[in-house]
Amino acid sequence: MTFQVYDTTLRDGAQREGLSYSVVDKLAVARLLDDLGVGFIEGGWPGAVPKDTEFFRRARAELGLKHAILVAFGATRKAGVAVATDPQVRGLLDAETPAVALVAKADLRHVERALRTTAEENLAMIRDTVRYLVGQGRRVFVDGEHFFDGYRHDPAYTAAVLETALAAGAERFVLCDTNGGMLPSQVTAAIADVTARTGVAPELLGMHAQNDTACAVANTIAAVEAGVRHFQGTANGYGERPGNADLFAIVANLQLKLGLPVLPEGCLEQMVRVSHAIAEIANIAPDTHQAYVGAAAFAHKAGLHASAIKVDPLLYNHVDPSVVGNGMRILVTEMAGRASVELKSRELGLDLSGHPEALATVTKRVKELEAGGWSFEAADASFELLVRSELPGLAAPRPFALESYRVLVEHREDGAVVSEATVKIRVRGERVIATAEGNGPVNALDEALRVALVRHYPELRDFQLADYKVRILEGSHGTGAVTRVLVETAGAGRDWTTVGVHPNVVEASWHALVEALTYGLDRARV
Repeated sequence: MTFQVYDTTLRDGAQREGLSYSVVDKLAVARLLDDLGVGFIEGGWPGAVPKDTEFFRRARAELGLKHAILVAFGATRKAGVAVATDPQVRGLLDAETPAVALVAKADLRHVERALRTTAEENLAMIRDTVRYLVGQGRRVFVDGEHFFDGYRHDPAYTAAVLETALAAGAERFVLCDTNGGMLPSQVTAAIADVTARTGVAPELLGMHAQNDTACAVANTIAAVEAGVRHFQGTANGYGERPGNADLFAIVANLQLKLGLPVLPEGCLEQMVRVSHAIAEIANIAPDTHQAYVGAAAFAHKAGLHASAIKVDPLLYNHVDPSVVGNGMRILVTEMAGRASVELKSRELGLDLSGHPEALATVTKRVKELEAGGWSFEAADASFELLVRSELPGLAAPRPFALESYRVLVEHREDGAVVSEATVKIRVRGERVIATAEGNGPVNALDEALRVALVRHYPELRDFQLADYKVRILEGSHGTGAVTRVLVETAGAGRDWTTVGVHPNVVEASWHALVEALTYGLDRARV
């Protein structure tokens, strides 16, 4: 059983609002998709989009794909124009790709109102263009635009579009749910009806689903279960409006749930890496809750889950996360029980199983802190420090003792706003006073603390404040609200996150900064 995994991230996916790939971006995405093992990569519309024309020119010289075949996308000849003289068709040939995808109108209403031509001329446009490109040695896929809507409106005409394309030599006729309005049962019924009407084998059909009903992945799987062997999608479901069918979810479901040989051996575990890398290239934050590839796809929060996972991870994971390159995470929150705390500690390299009193203390402390607004879900470093404080000989040494700190914010006559912080601390028996300026009170405080400590801890020169987040706690309002601060620090090839909570945002930040430096300095000694 052979499947054609067809990716259209670089063409249909690029129609997502706010997304724009450069030629270099498109080349990088194509390499990543090839690593995943897709069979076809639709690179764009040469001749119509200059950037896509340049992409195909460079791709011929630079890509060297291992698994995928590059596909140029375009339209059938224009009405009343000879196919050999149509410049858009010439652009498809000039791209020099082994395969070509043609969009064709499959809904009579679109033929008459959008193309403003006749039903017969539309069929001739499809027939002529497919025959011409096949005669030029190209593999041809025909995308039947608005197939499902057209089939409901005039099944005889839409079936004739399908038959014309295949009779002219198209390798597959792709059923396009262009406005994304179908449901899985409707897809199944339409495929059964059109194959019965035409006698066309479902293996000669393809599926392209938009996600306007949030059913694109389900619709694609329904089509495959109905016998379709060619399916299209985009990385992370990118595309216009709500997007396209997420190719990663389709592939994982078909391969892991239905046992179908979709990707080459060893490629499925590249999925998380490819997904996140493409998101970075697109400058879109990865969806943490995306199925299979999201950071939270196998994250467990409820204590009930953790108790079962402790016995067997597959009791609550629907698949082994490693098969798609992901991993399981245990989230420690106020919902955590002893099993959650124990599993999370083990994840961080700390074994609490032989320390029942410490386990009980940490569990109680987590619940108390979470009730007060602390959150350890995204602050593994703070959680690790808490656990280690309860284990004999493992508590991280505090690098200094605070005497006091002070932060001033000055609004100057010229409009400049400057923050200045002074810290007074004791480090290894020495009293140190340091002052520094910053672009805000927290930045100034961070700089002053580093100035005070760097002579004793030169490793601090490698630490950088990577991210700083402030959250107003639920139920708190106005300027007197309790705040939660998350500080992400980077250094020595890794990063870590700490948390602080206090009614005063500067004090909350201080807690998070101190924990960040404590954790980082302790790890630097390991």
